Amino acid sequence: MKTIVYVDGFNLYYGALKGTPFKWLNLDQLCCHLLPKSEIVGIKYFTALVNARPNDLQQPIRQQIYLRALQTLPHLEIIYGHFLAHEILMPRADDPAQTVKVLKTEEKGSDVNLAAHLVNDGHLGRYETAVLITNDSDLLEPVKIVRHELNLPVGILNPQRRPSWVLKQHATFIKPIRRGVLKASQFPKTLQDANGRFRKPATW
Repeated sequence: MKTIVYVDGFNLYYGALKGTPFKWLNLDQLCCHLLPKSEIVGIKYFTALVNARPNDLQQPIRQQIYLRALQTLPHLEIIYGHFLAHEILMPRADDPAQTVKVLKTEEKGSDVNLAAHLVNDGHLGRYETAVLITNDSDLLEPVKIVRHELNLPVGILNPQRRPSWVLKQHATFIKPIRRGVLKASQFPKTLQDANGRFRKPATW
């Protein structure tokens, strides 16, 4: 069946990749391993560009190299949200009666973008099955719309240990993303694109 895979980039990273040696992940291979009977006609990767942090100035460079690797995949599209940083007052952990000013950074737009593409693509008949790589229960409503209004199957590839209970109630199927399939779905260390050769970051 014609399948489009919708990847919640940060949910995937924090659920399955952070702290592992598997961040150089080839999403096309991952989908082929986990969805062997599907015809993958598109992969949509939803993310936002990160900023350098005082303790990690190379973070944006590593992300750009990985996005460059993803762009070597012929039917993958990257859709960007953005980060919003603002100052807020929050209670101290050791003394909740006192508040401190903190800088809160939030990733905005990716879940809304994913939901919009999921419903719109289904309405336009671009897939016969949709698969989400996420465990974000905020995506329950678009999953319900596709399942119960458009009468199309929606699968979940879960990057976290326990699947969301509410997504589990409405998804057609849920599969875990295990370390073995992550290990088997890595890009080669060196890749080639129209701008030349480039390599996996030495440290991550």
